[in-house]
Amino acid sequence: MTEPAPIEPQDDPETTAKRAAIREGIAAADAGRLIPHEEMRRWLLSWGTENELPPPECK
Repeated sequence: MTEPAPIEPQDDPETTAKRAAIREGIAAADAGRLIPHEEMRRWLLSWGTENELPPPECK
């Protein structure tokens, strides 16, 4: 006799949204839409300063 498949718990809406965002990010990276680390770092370090930079764009 085979065992029944395990029942997966239903995700709450927040978890569902996070999973969708992760899948979307992986698909973007797989398609080559990336932001170089140094550009992202420079932008993040500018937050809260008088010279905050605009967000970097995917290459």
